[in-house]
Amino acid sequence: MARLSRPLALTRLGMVAEALARAFWPFWSVVILTLGLLMLGVQDMVRVEIVWGIGAVLLILAAGFAIRGAMRFRWPSREAALARLDASLKGRPLQTLRDAQAIGAGDIGSESLWQAHQRRMAERAASARAVEPDLRVSTRDVFGLRFIALTVFMVAVLFGSFWRVGSVSDMAPGGAAMAAGPSWEGWIEPPLYTGLPVLYLADQDGTFNVPEGSKATLRLYGEVGALSVTQDVGPAQEDPAAPSQSFELQNDGTIEITGQGGETWTVSLSTDMAPDVAVAGETEASLRGEFKVPFEASDDYGVEGGEAVISLDLDRIDRRYGLEIDPEPRPDIRLPLPLPIAGDRSAFEEVLVENLSEHPWANLPITITLSARDAADQVGMAAPYETTLSARRFFDPLAATLIEMRRDLLWNRENDRRIVQVLKAVSWEPEGLFRSDTTYLRLRVLMRRMDTVSKYGDLSDDQVEEMAQALWDLALLIEDGDLDDARERMARAQERLSEAMKNGASDEEIARLMQELRDATQDYMRQLSREAAEQGQDGQQMTSEQMENSMQMNQSDLQRMMDRIQELMEQGRMAEAEQALQELQELMENMRVTQGQGGQQQSPGQQAMEGLSETLRDQQGLSDQAFRDLQERFNPNGQQGEGQQQQGQSGNQGQGQTGQGGEQQGQQQGQGQGQGTMPGQQPGQGQPQGQAQGGQSGGDMQGDLADRQQALRDELNRQRGNLPGMSGEAGEAARDALDRAERAMRGAEEALRGDDLAEAIDRQSEAMEALREGLRNMGEAMAEEQRRQAGQQGQADGNAGGERNDPLGRSSGSNGEMGNQREMLQGEDVYRRALELEEELRRRSGEGDRPEIERDYLKRLLERF
Repeated sequence: MARLSRPLALTRLGMVAEALARAFWPFWSVVILTLGLLMLGVQDMVRVEIVWGIGAVLLILAAGFAIRGAMRFRWPSREAALARLDASLKGRPLQTLRDAQAIGAGDIGSESLWQAHQRRMAERAASARAVEPDLRVSTRDVFGLRFIALTVFMVAVLFGSFWRVGSVSDMAPGGAAMAAGPSWEGWIEPPLYTGLPVLYLADQDGTFNVPEGSKATLRLYGEVGALSVTQDVGPAQEDPAAPSQSFELQNDGTIEITGQGGETWTVSLSTDMAPDVAVAGETEASLRGEFKVPFEASDDYGVEGGEAVISLDLDRIDRRYGLEIDPEPRPDIRLPLPLPIAGDRSAFEEVLVENLSEHPWANLPITITLSARDAADQVGMAAPYETTLSARRFFDPLAATLIEMRRDLLWNRENDRRIVQVLKAVSWEPEGLFRSDTTYLRLRVLMRRMDTVSKYGDLSDDQVEEMAQALWDLALLIEDGDLDDARERMARAQERLSEAMKNGASDEEIARLMQELRDATQDYMRQLSREAAEQGQDGQQMTSEQMENSMQMNQSDLQRMMDRIQELMEQGRMAEAEQALQELQELMENMRVTQGQGGQQQSPGQQAMEGLSETLRDQQGLSDQAFRDLQERFNPNGQQGEGQQQQGQSGNQGQGQTGQGGEQQGQQQGQGQGQGTMPGQQPGQGQPQGQAQGGQSGGDMQGDLADRQQALRDELNRQRGNLPGMSGEAGEAARDALDRAERAMRGAEEALRGDDLAEAIDRQSEAMEALREGLRNMGEAMAEEQRRQAGQQGQADGNAGGERNDPLGRSSGSNGEMGNQREMLQGEDVYRRALELEEELRRRSGEGDRPEIERDYLKRLLERF
């Protein structure tokens, strides 16, 4: 038994704990509930009377449960503990050891058997262990009330403070608050959107200023009625002597606490002004129909949202032909205004970009009304702005006719008979008008269907929509048919500009026609580059004789020529501008496109850079889609098309490639880049140029954003594995930048899967910046390699006595040294030319729609000035 004293004592102690738990569980539940409420500071949030009432109830309950527990508690005896310990052993050995042999005394065999049995039981008793107590009281607390009290206590431990328990002593008679006399505390909370701090009244002087809509809170301590509040800044309180008061400040006035230790404040309110918004310039439109509205907005605490309402201006419409009858009622076009992704929104400038070419109001007079909203739901309206809803331009007369018929159909379906008559007249003699039988047959089928339906009733909404879409698709097919169409559009644009210069058109008209010529030329170059790529230059390579009699040009050269033409027109030198336009027309007629240098295939480095540029554009599109989803989350009432104007200028921009000099130049948006070769010019040697194709918009790609981000990251890893060998610091920097881009893409993918769009956009921005840096470093590495190879080749050519000219006509000389040391300007004022170049560089570097890589290149050039 001496060896069993420890397990026996522990078993008995566990039985004591069982008895206490079963007898006093209601008591300790009330105690921890009271302690949890005090730690949470509930006594400071309600009136003192309520604190006293709840405290009395809890005290009575605690006392009652304590008495009940004392009456039910029974101290466990040693025998009970011994019995529980014996019950936990097999065969109850403790009871056996205390038994005596009843029969067989004096019998040696019987006594031997009894002693063996006693020894076996003693061995079992020696292995006894203390019995764990059973502290479960679920049979007595069937409703789980103790868990409610425990939950309150755990919340108080996490979010409360034990030191707040002492504040209840101040509410007792003769407590610290009563001994110190009446006291108070108060503060004023400005609206959250202002970002201003809370003002504590005890720290303020007699007069101060707060924003309109602030909330004042006053708390009075001590004897009820000893202090009271009087104020005239907000709704009056029913009981000025209430311990706690809160009211909103709606006008200037005073706040006074009367009584011993009271104080008075004079409050003035600063008015929250409604936001201001206005159109910041003339609306712009591109050849493809992008409608741009620059605007500026400001607010004292920041703009939270805005909207552009586009209404049809019937008073300014020429009501003739299909527009003679009244239009069918259509709702106004509502477009959400783009806001800055980051930074201060108190004053900013943005551009609303939308393509409304397919809307029935395209090319009709409209009124744009801009509105901005702040965090206080105040709305500022701009003055209505009258303009024309720009849309895609159709240069082909047949395509323009179909678009006009589509407009008449959408204007009012009662124009259906007139449309049928016009289409019959157009298709009466198709020879020479339709370039293909397909377009003619599609027009005839559409015309006959409209004729049949309109004879027996009115067109339904679905039929109107279907026929309007068919007319639009057919017009696009006719307008963008092939290279000949693009060349014809460019020729028409040149003719219209030449005619306008001869007739003395206004500056606005000439600027518009010049922009049409730029767009048509870009479209022609894109079609020319695409056809050359598809047909492989008809399987022909330029001979050395053709190369000697040709000159290399790229899109930048054409752009400079058109800039020169526009500059001459702005200076009033129309004769020189017309001559330059004629030269441009002759150059374009003799244009042929070559890919790379002399028709050679792209090098692995150029292919890698083109692939990375495509990855960058895809990442930009994916980031734009994530940003549109984030906007729709905070602006669920946004119209369709929000994604396009938020996509901005960068979503479809190609990135420039690197030439032999290591300088990178961004190309125009969505524009194929090739080299133009015109026979009959001074010999020269071209530099390889990549192609910058317009990236697809993120909204056109299918699948979940996270899956698309993962696919883009996998593609980047594949491209990293196929990178050509790049030596030097630039090559190492390029690899490091691509590593950072991969990590940023991984972070964006994880954020998208966690539905954290804001974090995903940040990581995507890091990935795009790393990709741009990698492209720059890769271009520098390739340029260094090309310079090294060019030096070796030049030395070999010099030793061989050979001489070649660069694209500017300069002699390469020997040892790779470029130039023939002769005057390039040949008498022109070099200082004036340098100033013109500097002004042009500054103008282009300030254009935000240019690719960032091109603007960086221009800034590096400006540093040399």
